[in-house]
Amino acid sequence: MSGPALVALAVLGSVLAVALAAAAVAAPPSRRRRMLRILRSYDRSRNAARAVAAPFGGRLRPQVVWALQRLGDLVTPSPVQVRLLRHLDFAGNPAAWPLDRVIRGRIVGGLVLGLVFYVIAHGIALRYGLPGAVLGVLLGLHIPDLLVYNAGVKRQRAITLSLPDMLDALVIGVESGLGLDAAMAQVAHLLRGPMPDEINRVLQEMRLGVSRSNALRALARRTTVRDLKTLVTALVQAGELGIAVAGILREHAADQRTRRRQRAEEQAQKVTVKLLFPVLFCLFPVIFIVVLGPALIRISGSL
Repeated sequence: MSGPALVALAVLGSVLAVALAAAAVAAPPSRRRRMLRILRSYDRSRNAARAVAAPFGGRLRPQVVWALQRLGDLVTPSPVQVRLLRHLDFAGNPAAWPLDRVIRGRIVGGLVLGLVFYVIAHGIALRYGLPGAVLGVLLGLHIPDLLVYNAGVKRQRAITLSLPDMLDALVIGVESGLGLDAAMAQVAHLLRGPMPDEINRVLQEMRLGVSRSNALRALARRTTVRDLKTLVTALVQAGELGIAVAGILREHAADQRTRRRQRAEEQAQKVTVKLLFPVLFCLFPVIFIVVLGPALIRISGSL
């Protein structure tokens, strides 16, 4: 294929990609998803990051949105949707990325990468066009999954880092005479971060009529942090057995401070190993050149 034809095809693909991205990002969710979003608004904290407005002023034709959604539902079976919902829970259910938008993003990613890979493979050889397009579609379908998974991993890491401070604040509130619910409300109101957001969601579920045990168990299902799961199990058992939570919180707070110090020491011990390869491959060659370079020049001149 000639050069102008490839350029024209690439421009056409870019225009199509922009149109599909606009349809996926700016399109309104379905009526069912809007109702679920309204219900989930009770679970979000006041200090959670708000979704920014879509960069596209108007909304595209509902037929395009419906077509993208239907196609996304066809290529996203129920087990994949369940996995996406779980990963969205780990990521904090960001308001800018409901499940419908993630599904539409899978279609957009598949079409865009399929077109790009087709252009590249077709430019290399004609017979590589179709396999390249298929490979691009398969990769594009998994890009939103990877983004959601990465957001969940980062948020769970942030929860791990903020858990000791949250426990210290709970211990201070409980030992000052507050009940567990009041201390949790103070933590959710005064602190910032993913852990206070989860505490606020637990409180919102309790205001909606969910028992404290069930709300805490739901919190344990929304996280992968083992220390938080252990804390939730201890609080649920204390509530069912009528045990005072002050001592439990104090012990967990001390244990979390110790674990945080151990994690810091572990990361410090890894620094020497991580510096080994950069020193071997970047620093030592430069030293050898500086030290042996003049000697090699003199030897070559004498010979």
